[in-house]
Amino acid sequence: MAGRFAPRPTPTTLRGGDVALPGGVPRQAAGAARARRYVPGGPLDLGLVLGPLRRGPGDPTFRATRDGSVWRAVRTPAGPGTLRVYGQGGEVCAQAWGPGADWLLERLPELLGAADDPEAFVPRHRVVALARHRRPGLRLTRTGLVLESLIPSVLEQKVTTDEAYRAWRLLVRRFGEPAPGPAGAFERPMWVMPAPRTWALIPSWEWHRAGVDDKRASTILRAVRVAARLEQAVGMPAVEARARLEVVPGIGPWTSAEVVQRSHGAADAVTVGDLHLPGIVGWALAGDRHADDSVMLELLEPYAGQRHRAARLILLSGHAPARRAPKMPRVDIGLL
Repeated sequence: MAGRFAPRPTPTTLRGGDVALPGGVPRQAAGAARARRYVPGGPLDLGLVLGPLRRGPGDPTFRATRDGSVWRAVRTPAGPGTLRVYGQGGEVCAQAWGPGADWLLERLPELLGAADDPEAFVPRHRVVALARHRRPGLRLTRTGLVLESLIPSVLEQKVTTDEAYRAWRLLVRRFGEPAPGPAGAFERPMWVMPAPRTWALIPSWEWHRAGVDDKRASTILRAVRVAARLEQAVGMPAVEARARLEVVPGIGPWTSAEVVQRSHGAADAVTVGDLHLPGIVGWALAGDRHADDSVMLELLEPYAGQRHRAARLILLSGHAPARRAPKMPRVDIGLL
């Protein structure tokens, strides 16, 4: 099917005239921002809460600025939107632009962990208790969006994080839309990820240029064809949502856990099948750097119902075994 589409011109092949923006979408004027203030029920660290939504330092949909603001460019059910959040005294101030502005502001408390219950967590190990004491502002975010976490999670399957982040960055910038409001006019403009139909129409050679193999690209194509059904999973309990996601070939327990951790704020959705996490948890809780998934799950059993939070606190504790083997080699298929 991809062979029916002609390659798009690039700055290196185009001679004369203006280069069209990816997707042919013009940049939008800043316009008036909608605003909201939110008073959290306890300590809140914006970096810790929203950090899992960032896909690498060059993520075009996420930006943390020097003034302490966190910016997100989001494709909402109401359309593209840009959200800026920052702390001011004991409040969180938010501004939003674009068709999705109202949707983003309405769900601001859940995004910042209002639906999370950190008091339900009881530390069982000293390293976990210390990490919790040092990070009182940790809350589990709930975005209420599935596809924005699913697609980058699929890109991260079986490759290095650098490869996955590069693929996400290239595809969003090439096929996404400029973020509404001032974020689209930054020195490094922000972008809203492509719509499901746009993902479905990306030619095969563009996946190749981004370093995405056929298996991951095919999984994304299958997912976006049933995007509406997958987004409905937001209204389900996390366990049922994972089951619906895993119906799509190519989406397994690792990917579904990574998604519901963000879309649902699922406190118990521990990631299995990860290359590094079992060894880190095993080392922190039992001094076992060679722990596998079964050992990790056994060690986390005292935290049943809160296993994802326990794993996050362990990662934040900094207790990780020293590297003894080289990192996974990077294989860029775009260079083949």
